[in-house]
Amino acid sequence: MASKDSYSMPIPIVNSIASWFLKKRFHQIELFIKYPNEVQNELLFSLLKVAKDTEIGRKYNFESIKSYREFNQRIPIVNYEEFQPLIERSRNGEQNIFWPSAIKWFAKSSGTTNAKSKFIPVSAESLEDCHYAASKDLLCMYLNNNEDAQLFTGKSLRLGGSKELYKENGTVFGDLSAILIDNMPFWAEFSSTPSNKVSLMSDWDAKLQAVVEETIEENVTSLAGVPSWMLVLLNNVLEKTNKDSLFDIWPNLEVYFHGGVSFNPYVEQYKAILPSHKFRYYEIYNASEGFFAIQDQNNSSDLLLMLDYGIFYEFIPMGTYGTPHQTVIPLSDVQLNVNYAVLITTNAGLWRYKIGDTIRFVSLSPHRIKVTGRTKHHINAFGEELIIENAESAFKNVCQQTSAEIVDYTAAPIFMEGKEKGSHEWIIEFKTPPKDMSNFELLFDLELQALNSDYEAKRLNNMTLNKPKIHSARPNLFYDWLRENDKLGGQHKVPRLSNSRAYLEELLQLNSQ
Repeated sequence: MASKDSYSMPIPIVNSIASWFLKKRFHQIELFIKYPNEVQNELLFSLLKVAKDTEIGRKYNFESIKSYREFNQRIPIVNYEEFQPLIERSRNGEQNIFWPSAIKWFAKSSGTTNAKSKFIPVSAESLEDCHYAASKDLLCMYLNNNEDAQLFTGKSLRLGGSKELYKENGTVFGDLSAILIDNMPFWAEFSSTPSNKVSLMSDWDAKLQAVVEETIEENVTSLAGVPSWMLVLLNNVLEKTNKDSLFDIWPNLEVYFHGGVSFNPYVEQYKAILPSHKFRYYEIYNASEGFFAIQDQNNSSDLLLMLDYGIFYEFIPMGTYGTPHQTVIPLSDVQLNVNYAVLITTNAGLWRYKIGDTIRFVSLSPHRIKVTGRTKHHINAFGEELIIENAESAFKNVCQQTSAEIVDYTAAPIFMEGKEKGSHEWIIEFKTPPKDMSNFELLFDLELQALNSDYEAKRLNNMTLNKPKIHSARPNLFYDWLRENDKLGGQHKVPRLSNSRAYLEELLQLNSQ
């Protein structure tokens, strides 16, 4: 095994290099913070110019587009299913369809809960100017806010996807994390753990044990990965070493960079195994389609929208989403505290593409956001518009009141039958269950009403909705369900809310076995 001092570079040298890069990069960040609309507008026309001679560029005559209004009116909004035929042609080796430079890599999306996988194009430009640039910016912002940081004295424990890369017709597909690892310079592995070989293992259970064995002997100074899966790994590390605190294993551990799912349900569980007020948490917002936002302040979950990564943003107010009156606006027209669906146009050839996420702006100068959920992952069977952000906040508050801890959950409507009113049905896997489930249900219902006025109106005197029905899941239910659906691994997510009962019924059936 590697010793704790392996590959470490003298901290003064590293900090000097980082300081130089910081000053240079912060000038650019300050530019898009000061002139956000100008930077985005310039970016849009740069993308149009670069792609004007592609098949899609000629079809919509990119060269003649002279204003955002023309761009909005001329180019259609697409989801994955509508864009898929072009992607499939590109996967079969055709070039210059939607982006001029060769598309060699496709990120197999693990964010989708559909049985059919998504293959998101990844260009050399998006790798370098978006994903890798964001990784550097994340470190820059963290170091800028924490001058005493000692990150570079040790290694970063990264937990990415568990898929190998597969070649087909001259192109390569796999998890985005695998693509990023495969394209990194060889020296980048020295600052990370586990090794690339272990990181790219496809069998999740075998990989989990290999990661534990390989990392417990390292000097780990930071963690990076999805909260739910990282927690599984860290609990395995504690079990293997028979320790209660991660600081007993990695005394120099100082920060966790997390994203992918809301951190709210896991906060208390992380505090229990990382018992230090000095330990820091930094959130990121990225996906197979691009890297979008970074936490730029200590002790804040607000995310700075990064405007110069080759991504042009548009937004659809969720109040009009999917209706005949749907409106689409650029960054210059967004308002505070409105729930928006996100559209992106990127330097990998996605044009006005619906990524399926919803966000709201908590600041307009600079543009900071919170991720509120998914366009498909909400419950609106009775006009209640319950979103993931509501559920996560309610669970956090109720768990604090009842000393409960949640591992995973999902919910769906109980539809009206005859004279019966509707309701919401939840199945929750607890690490620490509440002592009184009836009280937990009552408090949860009240929290949702306090957070969501539409839900509150439907619950008033049981007018439309009866109180929620909550099932307690057996241990490892969601893990077993993910295994049955071949979705074990660092980037897969449990569907939280759905207007369909399909996921819930599968879980209830598995729970009864």
